[in-house]
Amino acid sequence: MNLKKNLNIATILPYKENYTFTKASAASLWVSEFFKKSKYKKNNIIYGHTKLKDYLSKNYKNINLLNLKSKLKSTTNEYAEKLIKEINNNNFDIVEVHNRPLLLFKLINKVKSKFIFYFHNDPLSMKGSKSVKERLKILENVEKIIFVSEWVRGRFFLDIDQKLQTKTEIVYPSVNKQKKIKKEKNIIFVGRLNYSKGYDIFKDATLKILEKFPRWKAYSIGNEDRRNIYINHPRHKEFGFLNHKKTLNILNRSEIAVVPSRWEEPFGRTSLEATSRGCATIISNKGGLKETTNSAIILKKLDSDELYLEIKKLITNNKKRKILQSFGRKNIKHLISENTKILDQIRESCVPFFNINFNKKKLKIINLYNQGQKLNHRLYNISLGKKFTNGFVRNGHDVLEISDRDFLRNNKSFSLIPNRSNFQTFLIDTFKNYNPDILFFGHTKNLELNTLDAFKSINKNLILSQWNEDPVMPSLNYSKQNISNIKLYSDFVDHNFITTDPLILNKTINKNNFSFFFVPVDNNIESFDVYKMKPKKDLFYAMSHGVNRATLKEGVEDDRINFLNKLVNKIPNIKYDFYGFANKQPIWGNDFNNALINSKMGLNLSRGKPTKYYSSNRIASIMGNGLLTFIDEKVQMSDFFNKNEIIFYKNINELADKIKYYSKNEKARIKIARNGKKKYFKLFNETKITKYFVDISLGNNASLF
Repeated sequence: MNLKKNLNIATILPYKENYTFTKASAASLWVSEFFKKSKYKKNNIIYGHTKLKDYLSKNYKNINLLNLKSKLKSTTNEYAEKLIKEINNNNFDIVEVHNRPLLLFKLINKVKSKFIFYFHNDPLSMKGSKSVKERLKILENVEKIIFVSEWVRGRFFLDIDQKLQTKTEIVYPSVNKQKKIKKEKNIIFVGRLNYSKGYDIFKDATLKILEKFPRWKAYSIGNEDRRNIYINHPRHKEFGFLNHKKTLNILNRSEIAVVPSRWEEPFGRTSLEATSRGCATIISNKGGLKETTNSAIILKKLDSDELYLEIKKLITNNKKRKILQSFGRKNIKHLISENTKILDQIRESCVPFFNINFNKKKLKIINLYNQGQKLNHRLYNISLGKKFTNGFVRNGHDVLEISDRDFLRNNKSFSLIPNRSNFQTFLIDTFKNYNPDILFFGHTKNLELNTLDAFKSINKNLILSQWNEDPVMPSLNYSKQNISNIKLYSDFVDHNFITTDPLILNKTINKNNFSFFFVPVDNNIESFDVYKMKPKKDLFYAMSHGVNRATLKEGVEDDRINFLNKLVNKIPNIKYDFYGFANKQPIWGNDFNNALINSKMGLNLSRGKPTKYYSSNRIASIMGNGLLTFIDEKVQMSDFFNKNEIIFYKNINELADKIKYYSKNEKARIKIARNGKKKYFKLFNETKITKYFVDISLGNNASLF
């Protein structure tokens, strides 16, 4: 899976919401204003329905609806069906649904994108979120819920465990900073001209003000279908509904704004806009109004007498009024520039590999491999999985280790048969709790594909990576089984990492998602500098018949045995220290280290024909601990090391000559061994190798050297 350079976002408005300059209301304004500042606006399409053409932004796409006035067919169903087709055709990363829970429920099972839901109003007043069950369903099916105020969030969590708020955020409606302009002695009301908005309170207070202060005027902006409140005064003007731009122009020129709402305002946009434009603003203490600004006067008592007194104080006290106006304009509580950044970060956090984790370079990684507990940890010093964990952690990531074989061994059924079903349940439950960004696994056949599917359904942007350190050369019988093991997952995962040049695979496997990696070294594990020591032996070599076997298999020989026999016959005077050879059993753990550091040189001989880049993991033990290392030139390690860092040989005769030479020339041996270790740690230490894994996983440019 490659890291995307942009998020593709679909923003869904209610079909009754009018995304136009002429008729835009709160949700449309919210969407259009944040869109303009978003860094993802080039890949954001806003969907809605309107018959007008003066769209608020060019990225708007209108959904034509045929059933608007039909009593037999559902407009919501028609809207949802057309949106599903649009969304699936455009492969959106995120679908943002505004203010319509029922529409969300129609989309979630038919769209693969991640969802963010926005509440602009009281959830308890909306179809689809009135009950606790409905609200919990929304929480379960979205990545984030965004509320326009803390008050709205509080309503959503009525009778719901507050700890579930971790999936939610507040992004307030916001404004831009405004320049100071000349004010006129106007008192302004913006909103529906009805009782719930306190228009009757405004009416009674304003009539008294206009009678007492003849130089002042009053304006009302808004409408109401079932009208029964009117203000009749020569210095009062009612504009009716005005578009947003015209409303803001009047606020800019006005001295005082009033929001005396009885209704529990979800937010109270007028209060924010009025204070930001230098209006001395009076508000009620309802809903989210207190969250709009820190500069408004809050009515202690919601009636016309109280409002009259507060307006009178502002008119008669010029200094107080000017201070309040200046403070509101200079100290805007919710700025579009700042809150757009917050919104974009929330969006990124919903897509794990475009998220806050990436910005901080901190990922959550499950590292699944055989820790060898049943082997009493005798493989600790050659365990690549352990080195990968060290590398990931040292690169700043968090790692959860799972040992598949040890789990199965320790959780057998009554019949003493490992219970794979229980292991899958354990993995899925662990995944839900941890929710990793990457699942990194190696050398296992214990992961069922259904389990990986379950992981993907939980985290659609999960990156799956498989690694394998064994040879994948088709000419080797042992390798054929290894290739078969890799193929179990190779097409299902995003990335495969192997220790052989992937070109060797040819047609045996689809190698499009394969990458080479070099066996890493780790300062905590390859901790010796043998070139500084005085070993008693000349040449070290250790082999086994598989890391899970502590001993040799009777009657089993391979080409390495023949090679070693010939080598010993050619230079019998060399002090050999070979293991897994001539009935000398393999050694492990600390015994391996004690033997290794007692030899000056090491032979890096792998099973099978010399193959480009492949080496057993013992090369890290030999070179990484400062032994002079010999390797067949056909492995092409010359792409990484030169002749002053490692010794290449063409054939067994040249190898014998070079072993004999360097066993006697201490100065040359020490110099090359020191250079080899230094180069190895520079190129292929555990932090560099794991950074390489992560870079490839994220789609970044990555190279080993």
